[in-house]
Amino acid sequence: MGTKSGPIRVRHGGSGPPLLLLHGHPRSHMTWGQVANLLVADFNVLCPDLPGFGRSYQPKDDPASRYSSKRAKAKALVEMMERLGYQTFVVAGHDRGSLVAFRMAMDHPDRVRKLITV
Repeated sequence: MGTKSGPIRVRHGGSGPPLLLLHGHPRSHMTWGQVANLLVADFNVLCPDLPGFGRSYQPKDDPASRYSSKRAKAKALVEMMERLGYQTFVVAGHDRGSLVAFRMAMDHPDRVRKLITV
């Protein structure tokens, strides 16, 4: 999925309200595989590779990607959700994904309906 910052790899499927699942460090969207399979009956589950991980873009502010801005990652993920047609959504984060989810909820409270951290 293209964003202004770069491409974000996202796997999604299911039916129901959108649920964005953010993985931790140093993982990928595969972290949520078994959980996502259980949730697709009730939600449209979206599992991206965070920017800097997996097959998503490497942030320009740090080519090594490990210390790039949570704010920039959150902004790119909100843009991804908009491009997929979701104006509001629930976001759940694990480990470092929780930090991105927190930043997303703080910077985009009009988009994040609920925040879940694991």
